[in-house]
Amino acid sequence: MTSRIGDTLPAVEAWPVTTAAVGVVARDGTLLGAHGPLDTEFRLASVTKLLTAYAVLVAVEEEAVSLDDPAGPPGATVRHLLAHASGVSPDSAAVVASAVGARRVYSNAGYELLAGAVEAATGMPFAAYLREGVLAPLGMTSTALPGSAARDGVSTLEDLLAFARELQAPQLLHPDTLAGATSVQFPGLAGVLPGYGRQDPNDWGLGPELRGTKAPHWMAAAASPRAFGHFGQSGTYLWVDPEAGAACVCLTDRAFGEWAAQAWQPFNDEVLDAVRG
Repeated sequence: MTSRIGDTLPAVEAWPVTTAAVGVVARDGTLLGAHGPLDTEFRLASVTKLLTAYAVLVAVEEEAVSLDDPAGPPGATVRHLLAHASGVSPDSAAVVASAVGARRVYSNAGYELLAGAVEAATGMPFAAYLREGVLAPLGMTSTALPGSAARDGVSTLEDLLAFARELQAPQLLHPDTLAGATSVQFPGLAGVLPGYGRQDPNDWGLGPELRGTKAPHWMAAAASPRAFGHFGQSGTYLWVDPEAGAACVCLTDRAFGEWAAQAWQPFNDEVLDAVRG
């Protein structure tokens, strides 16, 4: 553990939460620091989408599905759904909120459609495919998907740190696949980032949200534009900054709200400063 990160992470104890667990891993897999319980299970909310997207990309590499396969509304594809560009409304696959590719409509329903597409292509329940394709190979034995592929994941700090290592040095995907997934898809689309308002552009990859130049935001203000990750309404997040060569996982037991909007970015700036230092 580096001393600066070891001094920074305990700041989560001042947050208005009962339990928080946070950890930082370097690109080479080294644990730079951790604070809080490693094995407590937390609800992930939308951090689940990172796991779901990874499983979909595994299915793409296995040629079970293609990014260009039709999925969702007429004219939409798997790629559109992954990048929240299909026009599907936030919570109903039956409602179309926008033309395909016209704006970034953040959609839980879209991720449930993705899970259905993988199920149809593989003949496996999506939770089982996720477990066999992603969780088991990474040793994420305390992670499960008991419900929606958009928001119902459950995991621990230890497991998500393993996933953060994978996101920096992929073993399950070809590096080119991950590079594409963490690059802007459908550039220039505006949209609402939940909790932070309209962003123009609201850049997204194939699953991960991209930092870009968004403001306000939950990642560090000093994060590189290439930083990517996701946060969840259950008070959780995971980010990777490729230029800093590190990733941070934070899990709490309090729903996202004004407390998080005020606390997360300054904390992430301190973490990033410690990593760079």
